[in-house]
Order: sequence, then structure tokens, then C-alpha cells
Amino acid sequence: MQVQDIVRIASRNEFQSAVRDALAEAGAARWRELWFCDPNFAHWPLNEVGVIDSLTQWAGANRRLHLLALDYDEVLRRHPRFVRWRAQWSHVVHARALQDLQTIDVPVLLLAPGALALRLLDPLRHQGRVSRVAADITEDIELADVISQRSVESFPATTIGL
Repeated sequence: MQVQDIVRIASRNEFQSAVRDALAEAGAARWRELWFCDPNFAHWPLNEVGVIDSLTQWAGANRRLHLLALDYDEVLRRHPRFVRWRAQWSHVVHARALQDLQTIDVPVLLLAPGALALRLLDPLRHQGRVSRVAADITEDIELADVISQRSVESFPATTIGL
């Protein structure tokens, strides 16, 4: 099987399928680092058993998942499996809330440095691409890095009530 350098995404279903495929590949290839960026992750398939299985296969020593969002309210509401997984793998997950940004300023990205960059170029219509082109990956990583500098720790693995 030959992997294409660029695959176009033209719908919400294609976006979700691309996320599933990327995470399955991450689990099989044991990529060292992943970045997820979205205003709130409402449309990601993070509550699916298969996605959690892929993340579990991927997670382990020397792995890191960076989460960037405006807030995590939708994750807590829509993705309870992912919230449980995040608590179990808290040593792998680094979640940050973006400050001083509007929804339109937050890119929708799934990145694996050195492997692929999934990006919605038009998040409202779920249109974008999955690229394995080094220049695209580098550009998207630089974008994630720039916005992460405007963030604070968020989405704790556990909450302690008083």
C-alpha cells in the first residue's frame, strides 16, 4: 500500500475518518508525539472505542500528547471515554487552554511531527487536508507552537472537590 502525500478532506465524515486513520497509524507506528488543536473538540470522534483503543496502543513511555483548546467543556460533555483515558494516561497528556484568542483564530489540527499534518483549512465546512509533505508538517507545527505560547495549563486529569 502506498501512502499519498496529500489527501483532501471535504466533509465532517471525512474529517472524522481521517482522525481515526491517523490515530490508528500513530498506535501502530508508535509516533513519539501528537498535537491536537481545536476550539473545543466537539466534532472529533474522541468518544469512540476504536479511537480510545488507538490512543491506548500509542501511549507509553516517552510519548506526549499536546492538547490545545479554548476550553474543554465540550470534551467533558461529549467525550467521557476520552476523559477517562486522559485521567489514566495523565503522564502523557499535556492540556492547555488558549488565551486571548477567538474561535476563528484557533486552527483545527492533528499533528505528528515527522509523519503527518491533518488540518481543516475551512472548519465550518470541514474542508482540509492530510499532508505528509515536510513543509506542511513544519508549517503546522510552527503554528501550533505559536498559539501554545498563548496558553495556560488546563483540563486537569482529576478534579478535587471541597
